[in-house]
Amino acid sequence: MAAATLPRAGTVVPAAHALAALSLLTRARGAKGRVRLRLGLLAVSLLSGGLHHLVAGQNPASPAGSADVLHSATGLLALTGLAMCLGLGIAGLVLAATEGGTPLVWLRRLLDAWVTAGSLLTLGWVLLLHRADQGSDMWSSLMGLARVVTDILVLGLLVAVRFCLNRQERTATTVAAVALAILTLGDMLRILMPAPGVWCAIPLPETCSVTGLLLVAAAPWLPGGASAVGVERREMPVVAVVAPFVPVVICELALAAHALAGGHIDVVMVSLAGSVLLGLGARHGAAHADHLRLMREAAARDARYRTLVDGSSDVITIADLDGRLLYVSPAVVEVFGYRPEDLVGARLPLYCHPDDMSALLHAVETLRQEAASGTRGPGACVSCRVRAADGRWRHVESTISHHPEGLIFNSRDVTERVELQAQLEHLAFHDALTGLPNRALFADRVAHALCKRTARTAPPAVLFVDLDGFKAVNDSNGHAAGDVLLRLAARRLQGCVRAGDTVARLGGDEFAALLEGEAATFPSTVREVAERLLSALSQPYRINTTDAVVSASVGVAVATPGITPDELLHNADLAMYQAKAAGKACIRMLQAAPTDDAVH
Repeated sequence: MAAATLPRAGTVVPAAHALAALSLLTRARGAKGRVRLRLGLLAVSLLSGGLHHLVAGQNPASPAGSADVLHSATGLLALTGLAMCLGLGIAGLVLAATEGGTPLVWLRRLLDAWVTAGSLLTLGWVLLLHRADQGSDMWSSLMGLARVVTDILVLGLLVAVRFCLNRQERTATTVAAVALAILTLGDMLRILMPAPGVWCAIPLPETCSVTGLLLVAAAPWLPGGASAVGVERREMPVVAVVAPFVPVVICELALAAHALAGGHIDVVMVSLAGSVLLGLGARHGAAHADHLRLMREAAARDARYRTLVDGSSDVITIADLDGRLLYVSPAVVEVFGYRPEDLVGARLPLYCHPDDMSALLHAVETLRQEAASGTRGPGACVSCRVRAADGRWRHVESTISHHPEGLIFNSRDVTERVELQAQLEHLAFHDALTGLPNRALFADRVAHALCKRTARTAPPAVLFVDLDGFKAVNDSNGHAAGDVLLRLAARRLQGCVRAGDTVARLGGDEFAALLEGEAATFPSTVREVAERLLSALSQPYRINTTDAVVSASVGVAVATPGITPDELLHNADLAMYQAKAAGKACIRMLQAAPTDDAVH
């Protein structure tokens, strides 16, 4: 970001150089590592340019002999300052251009810089010859051309670096490129315009120089001011590929105009034009080699991802926004039994259970709306059942996310997990021996029955049952025989109530039944059920080759207004113990007012 912009006299432009250098140095203090080094190089480059301007603008007023010596020394010092300005400025930007990426990437950046700079240098040489043909001083013309060369080389590098940045980081480099273009314009005006280069009382070269340097001073503080010299590996946009050809066209037009005007085509002009053509050829080769490298890397990534997808046990599906399947991974054969080619082209929801269809379609519609609005949410996770090729329903968890072609589904078969979870839940609320609900589930059913009770329905009733004589059977015939007796008793209890009623094993030889609705109409229906239970449980049990006989004590409690589940269960338990105290093999009933009825 350095340039040598030198009016013939004055200190305004050197001061502007110093201001721009100070801005870069201040910005460098807040940077780290190699970024600080590059900003420092560019700052010193600006100071060298200011020194060159300050020295070259002096006009010694000494005797002729000493003036010649002083003039030569001044010219040498000015040339040294210009060389330092050029060298340090190019060094800072070359370090930035070659940062990150492969050698082919930064070689292409440097070739782009040279094609741009070489074309503009050819234009500058044509202008120099034009001025020489007009009889101007050759030394001052060469010095003016050297300034233009400095601007053009740095401008070419800066343009190449700019296209390596993200769009958000280009503000600083864009402003710096505009600044270099203004500085180049100022130096060209010094070559083309007679001294002092004033138009309407405005010194155009000096004005351009100061304006450009002020923009250089502001550039480091704009977005991307630090990252502009910390280039990462990024792919160049189309405009970056086309941009280097623009100065080539300008170069050709300048050569054509020079030749048509009868100008002399010298060795320098031919060398510059030839180097530009060689640069274009080398750039094309580097770009082609880089393109082949990218194609090989893309093919390798595609093969790697294809291997991962094909080897995954999850079913990966890609669908467009209309729900049409575009791709189905081979895992669908093992999971669902379908062939991928038979599913491609079908539409969602495919083989989804009707009860789960709404959740799936809602998630798909939400993601479709996000894609239409340009937003990208976190995706969705949907659980549904999918019918496999054998007709069975498989439980599936699908993660749905956005994809460049629409939506991508990552589906996993969780049927075994769901079934295991259902088994664990069943074991947590059911008796392992008889399969009946246990005490926890029975208490929950009682609470639910009390909550849904209304004035028009009969109150629920709870029957507590204890097997009389079970301990004797268990002790005499063994625990295995006792387990068989308990399972048989559980079946008889279930056969004595309706399907909507609940029979549970509370523990040991204790059972309970919850009667709801019409079956709980007090007292006749409850009594009938209790008598049926007592009769069924008192029948002999065939265990292996022997018959075991037990009886039962039954306690009955009917819900009253305001009673709690615990109170209802406690009343039934009390009634059962009353039945045992009354001689066993009988029924006792408790309600708002306990009754002394006993049925033997």
